[in-house]
Amino acid sequence: MKRLSFISLCIAALFAVGISTYFVLAEDKHKHSEQIRSDDDGGPLDSATVSFGGWMTTPPLDRFPNESPRAANHHALAPKTVKIKAGGTVNFIIGGFHQVLAYDDGTQPADINANLTVQPTNFPTGPPLINDPNRRIYRGLDPSTQTQDRVEVVMFDRPGTYLVICGVRPHFVNDGMYGFVKVLPNGKDQEENKK
Repeated sequence: MKRLSFISLCIAALFAVGISTYFVLAEDKHKHSEQIRSDDDGGPLDSATVSFGGWMTTPPLDRFPNESPRAANHHALAPKTVKIKAGGTVNFIIGGFHQVLAYDDGTQPADINANLTVQPTNFPTGPPLINDPNRRIYRGLDPSTQTQDRVEVVMFDRPGTYLVICGVRPHFVNDGMYGFVKVLPNGKDQEENKK
């Protein structure tokens, strides 16, 4: 009987040590993650993802080994509108021959002069790229110098509603390839506005 209670006591002690170790390690991990994150990191509006074009599957598409047929590309942003907080980023996942252009708060599609263009660097007979600098805050890479599938990450640091369009003129003009980024005040902005 004494032997059984000694074994039970040992098992209970090992269990207590194991649980204590688990919580100490979990707390250390939490403290470490807090040290490498700033106060504004980790929230639900820190970033958003937008599919900027996409490859269609009807009819079936075989891109192997390195095919990018333009007729098989869907010219749209999905979702059409995203929300982030000020200082957050939007990850534009580009699928196809597209160029990200972002315009300042309040700009509407009708405000874009799509007749101001430039030819793509490596595709001089291809579709022109919109080059309207009025209120433009970001112009992405020349799609003729890039692979058809890539990511561009753009930070928006001020609250507002920003127009984002595809700079490939027929995609914007003919297909309505545009969307919006709504940037909400972050916690620091709200605190400063209260003062």
